Amino acid sequence: MKAITLKAPGGLETIEVSEISDPGKPGKGEIRVAIKAGSLNFHDLMIASGKSDTEDGRILLSDGAGIVEEVGEGVDDFKVGDHVVSTFFPLWTSGKPAAVAGNFSHTPGDGIDGMACEFVVRQQSAFTHAPQGWKHTESATIPTAGLTAWRTLVTDGQLKAGETVLVQGTGGVSIAALQIAKAMGAKVIATSSSDDKLALVKDLGADEMINYKATPEWGDKVLELTDGEGVDHVIEVGGPDTINESLKAVKVGGHIAQIGVLSGTKASLSIPSILGKQVTIKGVIVASRQDQIDYVKALETTGIRPVIDKVFHYDDLAAAFEREQEGAHIGKICVEF
Repeated sequence: MKAITLKAPGGLETIEVSEISDPGKPGKGEIRVAIKAGSLNFHDLMIASGKSDTEDGRILLSDGAGIVEEVGEGVDDFKVGDHVVSTFFPLWTSGKPAAVAGNFSHTPGDGIDGMACEFVVRQQSAFTHAPQGWKHTESATIPTAGLTAWRTLVTDGQLKAGETVLVQGTGGVSIAALQIAKAMGAKVIATSSSDDKLALVKDLGADEMINYKATPEWGDKVLELTDGEGVDHVIEVGGPDTINESLKAVKVGGHIAQIGVLSGTKASLSIPSILGKQVTIKGVIVASRQDQIDYVKALETTGIRPVIDKVFHYDDLAAAFEREQEGAHIGKICVEF
């Protein structure tokens, strides 16, 4: 079968289309899935570009969606023909994060082979049902970006109607967070370096927009827009270059979800701001399988559909990563067979 693999130590030029052995029939508790689509995340780009160690010949991508072809003995969650979507942490079934969610040793496309292949055989916990009526490319946006936004605002943040959410940029997590927040009756302030992108997020429902290049101290602008109070929730994806502005922007007793490290991994924090704001800063890496099940139900109920920037063929995965690296996209970049 066809798989898209990476030669160690990595680099987009080392991505290749490979012929590998078919995974065969599912065993006890396993399902065989024909993968139809996937989506790209910053974590995948780190692996593909060689910034994170991985095994030679690793099959790429954590996110995949497809159709159940066969079920093994004891499988009760799925039947042949079901449309399914993968889980980022297949061993984290529910509840608070545990050791299995403390690293990427069981994450597809990192510690284990990923979803950029025609067929996989995995334990049933490695998948959930996809939303009814969704295209496979749409479903493939769920496991990392969409689910991270859901956990941040709903599972952890306990978002309420009338609260205010700040989203940074127009990547997959931020766009999903904007959609979730608006569906739940919250207000949204969005930042971007592009006025064109800000116009698009306005069309998606953002209430206020800030160009952070034109307004470098955008935290002060957020305070101005909220009558000095600040926002209830911050979707913090920038890292070192944005965290102190986020501390300005958040209200006393507010919630910052530290999700991304787009500007690096080491930050100098204003401790007086943390103390004065009595803020919760919580690190977030995706969520549990049960959270994904809950999120899928919410998607079906609210009618939210993902924003997809562009769809590539799996053979062109390197080009898809190049687009992600350029940062010109809005929402998710997907691939399909």
